[in-house]
Amino acid sequence: MRTARRQAMMLMLMTLLAWPLAAQQQQFTLEDLNFGGKNYRNMIPKNRSLTWWGDQLVRLSSDTCWTVNVTNGKEKVLFTLEKLNKKAGLTVDTAKIYNVQSFPYADQPVVMAWSRSERLLVNFKNGKIVWHQPVDRNVQALEWCLPSRSTAYVKNDNLYVIDGAGNTRQVTSDGSRDLVYGQSVHRNEFGIEGGLFWNPQGSRLAFYRMDQTMVGDYPLITVPEIDDSTQVIATPAPEKYPMAGQTSHLVTVGVLDVATGDTVYLKAGDPTDRYFSNISWNPDGDIVYVMEGNRDQNVVDLVAYDAVTGNRIKSIYHEEHPKYVEPENPIAFLPWNKEQFVLRSEKDGYDHLYLYDINGKQVKQLTRGEWVVMDMIGFDTERKSILFSANADSPIQQNLYRVDVATGEMVRVDEGGRGWHSGRLSASGRYLIDSYQEPDVPRNIAIVDTRSNKRYRYFTAPDPWQGYAVPEYRCGSIKAADGTTDLYYRMVMPIDFDPAKKYPTVVYVYGGPHAHNVDARWHYSSRSWETYMAQRGYLLFILDNRGSENRGRDFEQATFRQLGQVEMQDQMCGVDFLRTLNYVDTARLGVHGWSFGGFMTISLMTNYPDVFKVGVAGGPVIDWKWYEVMYGERYMDTPQSNPEGYAKTSLIHKAKDLKGRLQIIIGLNDPTVVPQHAYSFLKACIAAGTQPDFYVYPGQGHNMMGHQSVHLHERITRYFDDYLK
Repeated sequence: MRTARRQAMMLMLMTLLAWPLAAQQQQFTLEDLNFGGKNYRNMIPKNRSLTWWGDQLVRLSSDTCWTVNVTNGKEKVLFTLEKLNKKAGLTVDTAKIYNVQSFPYADQPVVMAWSRSERLLVNFKNGKIVWHQPVDRNVQALEWCLPSRSTAYVKNDNLYVIDGAGNTRQVTSDGSRDLVYGQSVHRNEFGIEGGLFWNPQGSRLAFYRMDQTMVGDYPLITVPEIDDSTQVIATPAPEKYPMAGQTSHLVTVGVLDVATGDTVYLKAGDPTDRYFSNISWNPDGDIVYVMEGNRDQNVVDLVAYDAVTGNRIKSIYHEEHPKYVEPENPIAFLPWNKEQFVLRSEKDGYDHLYLYDINGKQVKQLTRGEWVVMDMIGFDTERKSILFSANADSPIQQNLYRVDVATGEMVRVDEGGRGWHSGRLSASGRYLIDSYQEPDVPRNIAIVDTRSNKRYRYFTAPDPWQGYAVPEYRCGSIKAADGTTDLYYRMVMPIDFDPAKKYPTVVYVYGGPHAHNVDARWHYSSRSWETYMAQRGYLLFILDNRGSENRGRDFEQATFRQLGQVEMQDQMCGVDFLRTLNYVDTARLGVHGWSFGGFMTISLMTNYPDVFKVGVAGGPVIDWKWYEVMYGERYMDTPQSNPEGYAKTSLIHKAKDLKGRLQIIIGLNDPTVVPQHAYSFLKACIAAGTQPDFYVYPGQGHNMMGHQSVHLHERITRYFDDYLK
């Protein structure tokens, strides 16, 4: 009896030990993993909010600011908001400081802060309010200038300026949705993120003016809210949308003299079918520089203009390429030499830094090699060097480097060398905040002395997924369809992976320009939904094909005039690789992507109908002639000049080839890939007798925002569960 009991207990113990590890660990929900989820903030790696006060590092929180010793990380309370409000005599909720933004003056104990109704500069030692200005939250654009303390903003479609003394001037009066002032133009292409540009002194403001009267309205609508009893009928919400090959808007650049109120427009000639981007100023604030590109986007000039008269001075840089040239970064003058500037270009095949003088003479190429500069971080004025990020150490890494302007010597300055590093430089350029992730590191922050190369580990984030069933994340490379180019992939293995089993596999794809999916961040940059699917027994495969970013000009331009074709060839090389893995069930292969990835999903489903059993395409482009001018014509030329390419890449005539289960999902108010794409494909499927499924999110744009994203990813998951699992 005793022996039998002992045997039973031993059997129970062995059973518990053999129980799958995942069953003993907590399971994820979409509320944990999706950015719109209720528990998402607790599941992302912790961070520290840091800023510079000159060369003094400061940590910010919701109620306290600390100074941080850059050599040992020791912290000391600088002030609390409670005490600062008390010192300043601010007691009313609308007047009280509730947020500290920055320390704008390296030599003064002053913070820029916000109250509910004002922007303030406050001396945090004596509590005196140095300067304040009312804040209007209902503006379309806003740009503050540190030297003059002036603010430019756009409200009700018109441009206004408040000078440092609080005097308001209305600059324009004819603004409308047809005539746009001070906002992004050219559909946010060419690196454009705004339309207001102060000169270094704050005495002049350059701004965009965009005439859209000649551009057609795309008929989007707004559906009434469920509980809105005042609105019964959906209302028009038209979007100015110039499609490829059609008439585009006209852009000009104005310059306002803040003191006199006079405005001149740069005399660039006829702006028809031209692009104006990368606006910058010379150090003296009297010359404006603009990158001007032609409609074909294969020629660009850096042109200097007199800011007082608007007269064209001359073109100081010219670049052209048979396919396209894509300027995305304004020039940056050397702080120690106002007659030389740094320019970024892909003219040697990779994005690199070049030094030019104001007459347009190339002084030298500062960086070179088969890798790309990702970002210019700033200057070290004492050592006369430039700090920047690049993938020189590995195509899937981002590291931080310093290059000496005089000698060209380049040194890596970040901590560890692995992973994906982002830098923020102190005022002099001596100290650097190195915030980074590695495949197995959620987040580290190091403080780097760029001159001595001494580093101090300031912060190590705990693993927010500790205690959860986490899959294995793998990374590797395969050859592209050209047989020579390396392509990088990520695989997310099913929880409790058993190589003797066969697993349904989902290929997640984007594949388009200016994006990538695989890099050396935490979990190789795996999207959280992939973890959710791995938990449900799927294997996920993600490959960056030719055409994606950070691999040089030729790698990206391989897809020119035939979007989707080379990309599909490379993705099928990924499928061939999956076929070599015994644990991949190639009879249960799915594909999913959004936007360009939605286009790729339907392309793969219809061009390889016997390979992919199930697909989910979000916000898909169906025919590039319905996409916007700037992006579409850069990669495809116009429908008139490239009819074969547009016909070859269109998915309308591929509707008849659909065999597997395909779900198309869009936002009803998508202003990027307008609903016409999906509707037209559905119409073609009806005519062909094929049967895709369709789902719409009313009121949503190109991506589902807030908690609706949780709903979206549950819907995507269910579709694969229903038809692939």
